[in-house]
Amino acid sequence: MANGSKKETKSRLRPAASQGKRPTLKDIAYMTGLGVTTVSRALNDAPDIGQGTKERVRLVATQIGYRPNRAGVRLRTGKTNVICLILNTEEDVMGLTAPLVSGISEIVGNTSYHLVMTPYGINQDPLEPVKYVVETGAADGIILSRTEPDDVRVRYLIENGVPFVTHGRTELDLPHAFHDFDNERYTSTAVGLLKEKGRKRVALVAPPGNFTFSKHMKSGFYAGLENHGLMEIAVRNVTTDSPFPEIQAEMERLMDTSRDVNARPDGIICGSSDVAIAAVAAIEKMGLVLGEDVDVVAKDSLGLLVKLRPNIIIIPENFRIAGRDLASILLALINGESPQDHQNTYFPE
Repeated sequence: MANGSKKETKSRLRPAASQGKRPTLKDIAYMTGLGVTTVSRALNDAPDIGQGTKERVRLVATQIGYRPNRAGVRLRTGKTNVICLILNTEEDVMGLTAPLVSGISEIVGNTSYHLVMTPYGINQDPLEPVKYVVETGAADGIILSRTEPDDVRVRYLIENGVPFVTHGRTELDLPHAFHDFDNERYTSTAVGLLKEKGRKRVALVAPPGNFTFSKHMKSGFYAGLENHGLMEIAVRNVTTDSPFPEIQAEMERLMDTSRDVNARPDGIICGSSDVAIAAVAAIEKMGLVLGEDVDVVAKDSLGLLVKLRPNIIIIPENFRIAGRDLASILLALINGESPQDHQNTYFPE
């Protein structure tokens, strides 16, 4: 660092801290021997500033507790340096939000941007939080999830020219950026795995029908049944969003050993981890053996299901990877890249 040792730098930090003043760019400039403009550009990851200079500036900024004045940044640049993740509260089931946010933070943490989360309830209009962020200018870009085939949020954001990326696809003829787990391939693969296990009668618990990934799951499921010559056992009146007691009750109905064996599934494909838990509980409650009488296929993003019951057939869905990709895409869009160049579908190999 300029003008001496770490000891000298620490001595310079004491007066500012003792005065109780908010650290400024001038403080960082003084401590690094750089100009205020250079410091500002280093903090904003300007490409013409060397990596060593950026690291030195960030280190000093961290040491003195510097935080940019958002109002000032917005006045100078027209940007907030904020990206907004809009999540339905249902998405925190099984802690799925944590790895998603962790992945986003891994990317955003290396930039001048900050992540803000905006939750909304399952019975709330999903457009409302999006409109709030846009109308208040609260963020430079938005990450959405739980997409619908004709998603009004996507139309709204395109009409308003706001950079955004979706976790999931739509069926709109309006091109937009997305990262999506290949749920069609998930269910078709799951049916094939059950066929290999000798299963003949398969049930699927899918997401609500208004979501695009529900349509994808069902498409892959029915294609798999046809390709492998298996029979569907219908699930009644529950989806992955149903209350857990309702899912459990339906699983117990399906697993009831008093039913004709030909009306009882010997394979269950789960659209979520909580469905898998309910299915395993019902199998064991009815005196059946997981992996012998019935097989369960589930997506597992946290590695917990296989610890719960090793005989569950797992296809991993990595939400950390999703978060990293979503953040990288959104930052690219904010920098002017085309949405058509950022349409990514993921499936584990």
